[in-house]
Amino acid sequence: MLRIQALDVYHGYVQAIRGLSLHAKEGELLAILGANGAGKSTLLETLAGLHRPAKGDILLNGKSIAGKPPEYLVRQGISLVPERREIFHSLSVWDNLLLGAFHRYRHAKQEIHSDAREILEIFPALKGREREMAGTLSGGLQQMLAIGRGLMARPKLLLLDEPSVGLAPMVVREIMATLARLKNTGVTIILVEQNTRSALRVADSVLIMERGRITFSGSSGEIMADSTVQQAYLGRRVRPAMAL
Repeated sequence: MLRIQALDVYHGYVQAIRGLSLHAKEGELLAILGANGAGKSTLLETLAGLHRPAKGDILLNGKSIAGKPPEYLVRQGISLVPERREIFHSLSVWDNLLLGAFHRYRHAKQEIHSDAREILEIFPALKGREREMAGTLSGGLQQMLAIGRGLMARPKLLLLDEPSVGLAPMVVREIMATLARLKNTGVTIILVEQNTRSALRVADSVLIMERGRITFSGSSGEIMADSTVQQAYLGRRVRPAMAL
């Protein structure tokens, strides 16, 4: 579904991604772990068209999309939910959702309104708040709204950057459970996450990044079984995650 080949990305003169290659299958939830500054967010932003690769290629269903602009990539089925949510605080919950489908609003207005109602079923905590200003919502509800807005693009590939930051454990569990259900609909999810245990609960496969490179690739079970990998890259031993 998604294949990255020998990718190099720079921020000015600083190389943020170094020869990175990966493959994500349709309906897979791929978690990317690593310390701050490892290049995780840069990778997601490159996939979303916010950075142009200096080298390498990005293939979506066999088609090269490297260096394409964000509006093109949204139409190809790539949706990014950024780390700080970036919702429109002065707009209503409903209008935030509709903006997630801006690229098809003119031609499919009724369909888009139906999609927004489906998002409210996915995140029932947003029901009844459609006309509230998004900036008045709690952090957890804002994160649900940000993910819902991303889903309004009907993505084939959903990119999430640190969705658990600053949220209560109960809200994090709810969001992760929702992601686990979403992947069963065929959406491929790439999850960048500092909350290791939460990520390992839902991930099918895991990559660990360090200084722009992938230093470990395997299943969440393999990470939990390998104390050396945990100590070297995660900083501590991770207890087996409880089932959802």
